[in-house]
This record gives sequence, structure tokens and C-alpha cells, in this order.
Amino acid sequence: MIRVLLADDQSLVRAGFRALLDAQPDIEVAGEAADGEEALRGTRELRPDVVLMDIRMPLLDGLAATRRITEDDALNGVRVVMLTTFELDEYVFEAIRAGASGFLVKDTEPEELLRAVRAVVAGDALLSPGVTRRLIAEFAARSKEPAAADALAHLTEREREVMALVGIGLSNEEIARRLVVSPLTAKTHVSRTMVKLGARDRAQLVVLAYESGLVRPGWLG
Repeated sequence: MIRVLLADDQSLVRAGFRALLDAQPDIEVAGEAADGEEALRGTRELRPDVVLMDIRMPLLDGLAATRRITEDDALNGVRVVMLTTFELDEYVFEAIRAGASGFLVKDTEPEELLRAVRAVVAGDALLSPGVTRRLIAEFAARSKEPAAADALAHLTEREREVMALVGIGLSNEEIARRLVVSPLTAKTHVSRTMVKLGARDRAQLVVLAYESGLVRPGWLG
């Protein structure tokens, strides 16, 4: 059972998400929060699998709450998905750097929300379907200058290749087709790369791909 914490200052939004999620046989809403402080407290008490976190909330905004969650080793298994009104909210890029596993626009289709929750738990999610490549392109344009590639020194040539493909927004299946390997093999390469780099999830792997200079803006296929 996937346990979800809903963090949004609008009760109607929370009610809508709760109705959708609780209707699924494999998902349950473990709790709700109306501000960032409640979200942080609820995450520590309930240890949900996923926190659906609104970016703009009183007392403590979603970005600060996300950073505190992802920096807490005791909450290492919690995945945060940011909720935003706009597809390219100015805070989304900071949220990914803060450790969020991705983001969804609030008017996303119900099926996409459910798919995203399940995928994040499986470790395969990055960002909202339909805007992934556009968001990554925008992220790349805003990202800081590439850092030294020393962090990639322990990767094999194939792992670097896979990391670059993750960086341009390809799924495991797309990577498998590109490299002519099985999806399981592609997933194994992605997982090993994340372990070697200490990446929390695919979102952080994308950040590292750009910040190390392995992938540059304009490389999107």
C-alpha cells in the first residue's frame, strides 16, 4: 500500500486529491497538512511514501519544507512531488535541486497523478508527463555553470552514456531502445549510476548530469 501525505493550504484541493487517491486499491491518504510546518511534522510522524507538496503555503513554504525533508536522513525513504499551478513555476527548478522527486501541475489529469505517485515510489518518475523535456530544457538554461566532472570519475563509459540519456529526459524503455538493451538492463545501469553518485532519485541524476557538464542545453532530442 502506497501511503500519501497531502500538503496544500486549500481544503478543496486536498479533498479532491483524497477522493481520487483513496479510491485506489493500492494507495491511501495517510494524512493532510494545510501549511509547510504541518507537512514537515506530519512527514516525520507518519513516514509516508510520497508527499504531494504545494509550493506556496503559509508559515513554511513547500520549497523549504521539501529541503528539510530531503536533508533528514531519517526520512530517506520519503519522496516529495511538488504541486504547482503553472507548468514552469519559477520555484520548480529550486525544488528539484532541493531534492524533490518531481512536480505536477494541479490541473493534471487524474490518471497522470496516479501514474506519477506509483512511478515515484518505484523510483522511475521524474516530472509531469507531457512537460518533461520542456522543463528540463528550461532547467538547463537556468542551471549554474558546469562543475568539474570529478564526481563522474567512478562511472563506467556505459554508465556515463546512460546518465546522459536520463539527463535529456528519456525513460528506461527509451534508453533501452537507444542502446539496444533490455529495459531491465537499462534500469540496472540507472540504479548503479545513482548509487555511485549518491543520487536520491532520477531528478537528482538529471541535476548532476547538467551540473557536471555531461549534458548541455540544446542536447534534447
